[in-house]
Amino acid sequence: MSVTMTPAATERVKSFMDNRGKGIGLRLGIKTTGCSGLAYVLEFVDDLKEDDQVFSIDDVNIIIDGKSLVYLDGIELDFVKEGLNEGFKFTNPNAKGECGCGESFNV
Repeated sequence: MSVTMTPAATERVKSFMDNRGKGIGLRLGIKTTGCSGLAYVLEFVDDLKEDDQVFSIDDVNIIIDGKSLVYLDGIELDFVKEGLNEGFKFTNPNAKGECGCGESFNV
């Protein structure tokens, strides 16, 4: 099982965690939604759950629950700036397609 992050994503998550002032990492998960079926979810983590897997990357903890890990194994998290927009970009080798707006994916 693997999860990777680009240096830009690592620095952005570190900045978020520093500004928040507490927490053990960032949860990357999925939820059922959108026109393609699944969407990515990012949220701060203060306590681990029983089925959580922790991936430590350059002093940043990415936490993924067991159910989501099946869909996220091998994912790369990036942080990109395009014009006035900026945000996290997910490169998921398990995704077979995305909706037109890019908000959801399917496997």
